Amino acid sequence: MLTASSAGRVDNLHALRLRFMQMEDRYRKQALEMGCALVSLVDVRDAYTGSHSSRVATYAHATGLRLGLAHTELDQIVMASLLHDIGQIGVPDHILLKQAGLGPGESIQVQKHPELGWMALKNIEDFKPIGLIVLHHHERMDGSGYPNGLKGDEIPLGSRIIAVAHSYDALTTNRPYRAARTKQQAFDELLRCCKSQFDPSVLDAFMDAMNTKRNSSSNASFGRSYDHADGSDFLLLPTSPAE
Repeated sequence: MLTASSAGRVDNLHALRLRFMQMEDRYRKQALEMGCALVSLVDVRDAYTGSHSSRVATYAHATGLRLGLAHTELDQIVMASLLHDIGQIGVPDHILLKQAGLGPGESIQVQKHPELGWMALKNIEDFKPIGLIVLHHHERMDGSGYPNGLKGDEIPLGSRIIAVAHSYDALTTNRPYRAARTKQQAFDELLRCCKSQFDPSVLDAFMDAMNTKRNSSSNASFGRSYDHADGSDFLLLPTSPAE
């Protein structure tokens, strides 16, 4: 039987736990708002990059669900997806916005963007793991990627997920220097580069998510759509089924 003093201690413990939960929620909200502000910087610089990042986040979220990732890890990957090209802020306009293919020197400048993104995020406590995912999203499974030439499981899982989602969106989007490929053409290209560039298990999960999206009659079948246009919340409407 609880005495008055022990009951008081229990009440105090409950109140303290509730206070910590409220602080954690507020801290998480502040981190999300900071992430939203960073994404908006990308969108202001280049509207294509901003919309591309939103689509990549949606694809990454669906892939992570298929892989059974925990909510915390999935949230970090989604945020990294939204921020994966933030380093392009450091790429000169005449290169970033060029209407034709890049020369060798220009490609080297563009390839610096993962490191620039990591440098922007690494000193923000909540964004350290997100920054590492951003740093390595252009690594390849065979070690031929950049910036560090990591291979296989040395590459963070979030980076491997973004690599697939980023490549699919780049292939299926119209650009000034080339027309978009069809979904099937994009799938064929991703499969061609499986094992050398992409993690087979991640690619399987991504294609399973995409096939579910195409075949389902439910608008909510592909999970969340990540759109930061209103500057307040990434978790908005479910995406519509593909045509």
